[in-house]
Order: sequence, then structure tokens, then C-alpha cells
Amino acid sequence: MALTLKVYSDYVCPYCILAEGELEAAAAERGIEVDYLPYELRPYPTPTLRPEGEYITKDWRERVFPIAAELGIPIVKPPFSPQPYTHLAFEGYQFAKEHGQAKAYNSRIYQAFFLESKDIGSIDVLTELAGEVGLDPAAYRHALEQRTYKEKHGQALHHANYEANITSAPTFVIGDTVIRGMAFKHQFLDAIDRELAKSAR
Repeated sequence: MALTLKVYSDYVCPYCILAEGELEAAAAERGIEVDYLPYELRPYPTPTLRPEGEYITKDWRERVFPIAAELGIPIVKPPFSPQPYTHLAFEGYQFAKEHGQAKAYNSRIYQAFFLESKDIGSIDVLTELAGEVGLDPAAYRHALEQRTYKEKHGQALHHANYEANITSAPTFVIGDTVIRGMAFKHQFLDAIDRELAKSAR
């Protein structure tokens, strides 16, 4: 049985973009595909975080910025207060997945929010980003406006919350190994190799 590598993430989680390159590098080295699955940290109508708040300010100062500097990622704390909800971006992800651009779309949404300070809660912004990764902008906008993928996204969230029992982002599931929070390439490789060794017995 082939090893599965799943990551449950949210577009407003800085550790998700920081870990993305590390995860992809490890997976590529071992020839394993990464499956990205949505997990909304604060689904509507739960209030989203404010970047000027003590929790985010402290976390970015003590952890996010130092890790980003170590990895050479020019991350910027997005200025939107409160943070945007991510359900529309995730419904767009389902559209992208159906049209073979899931990974490119995922990366572009992260970059737009954390490197370019773009409002990923806006249909206009999301449509522009979708076009940049080769998706049909008109069809994409129509899908978001009509909430075409609302049910599909809801099913994905139900899976994350009630079947996979995900409680934080990012959460990485590598075979039977679960890693919660930020991790680096060597940690992913260790987990992958342990799981591959188990399946080879």
C-alpha cells in the first residue's frame, strides 16, 4: 500500500506557508505526492483574529518571523483586521482541484496573503489569483458567487473535524504518524522513512 501524506491547513495560518516548502521538498525527495485538505481555524461566524492583538503580535515576533528568516521566506504580517474568512478561498480550491490546479492554487493563495498582503476574503482578489494559475476567471467567479462548491467544502471540513479529528493547523498525517504545528524537512523525512520502513516489513 502506497504511503499517503496529507496536510490539513488554513490559508490564514502562517505556519502552513512556512512548512509548505519543507514538506514538498521532503515529499519530492521520497517520490510521494502531498494531498492538501482544508481545515478552517475560525469558520464563520466565529470571530477571526486581529493582527494587532497580543496573541498574534507575540507569536509573530517570537516564532513566525524568526522561522521565516531561517527559511528565507519574506513573510509579511497581513494588515487585515479582523482577518478574512477562508471559506470562499477553499471553495475556490475545490474548483481548482477539479480543474487540475490544486497545488498551484494553494501556493498562490498563501503567497498572496502572506507575501503580498492581498485580501483573500474578496471574490475579486480570488478571481484574479485563479486566473494567474491558469483557471478560467469567469467560471471561477461564477462558482464562488453561486456557492457551487459550498457543499463539497462542507464535506471536506466535516472529514477534518469529525473523521480525522483535526484540531489545529497545520496538521500533517504521514501514514500513521501525525505531526501538529510547524515542522522542517528533516522531521518530515524522518517520519516518511519510518513509515516506509514499517510498510516494507
